[in-house]
Amino acid sequence: MSSLPVGSEAEALSDVAPSTTEFLAAVAARQLAGRHRVFAGVGLPTLAVELARRTTNPDVELVYESGICGAQPEGLAEGIADSVLVSGAAAALGMPALFGYVLQGGHVDVGFLGAAQVDRWGSLNTSFIGDWDKPAVRLPGAGGAAEIMSNAAECVVVLRRHDPGSLPAQLDFCTSPSPVRAHAEDPRMEPPGHGVSTVITPMAVLRRPDKLGELVISEVHPGHTADEVRDATGWNIPVADDVRKTARPTAEEVRLLREEIDTVRLYLR
Repeated sequence: MSSLPVGSEAEALSDVAPSTTEFLAAVAARQLAGRHRVFAGVGLPTLAVELARRTTNPDVELVYESGICGAQPEGLAEGIADSVLVSGAAAALGMPALFGYVLQGGHVDVGFLGAAQVDRWGSLNTSFIGDWDKPAVRLPGAGGAAEIMSNAAECVVVLRRHDPGSLPAQLDFCTSPSPVRAHAEDPRMEPPGHGVSTVITPMAVLRRPDKLGELVISEVHPGHTADEVRDATGWNIPVADDVRKTARPTAEEVRLLREEIDTVRLYLR
């Protein structure tokens, strides 16, 4: 179980205090139960996948944008081109094969994406913050996110912030459009993938169960309320009828992250 009813006294409490990164990684790892192939980047997504391998899904297969499929790294990678990813991997593909056959071929169950902004429909901004002519912050851009959004069966986004700036009513720029936005432009262009199904933040888990629907508050983390989550969101986000309280990371999940997965604190902080 990834969550418990709000107010449940049966909530399993860890005897350690997880950091925000550990909390997000544990919640993200639980989303991978029953999934087979995950297209993920380095950083927090890697922590989540490695934790899932040791808990909810020992058979999960990791694909990196550099073309590495079935990665079995002995240590955490510092980038998608890190040589540690190659040893033991099932295959190393060129970009045309990776995106053309694996991703567009419908062989990716979950795409793990990051973003600076997410809107109510699950569209992402990873380009810039502020005005087009004079942005306050320039960001890395799309990378492969638009293709992952369109072709993975579903996408999970992890945000390190939950405020109206990261969850605005309107994106400063749309880098990766959701199926909703694509459908609005031209119904014939609706992509095969669901788009963003889950957004995990430091306050809550937001879900988008309908491919052409909007995000709703599905789970609220301990120490927060649905009203607080709504107030910290840039639009009047609905609350699910069966909203639940997120289960805290267990002591074993935190131990695995600290003592087996990221012993050098490359991404844990």
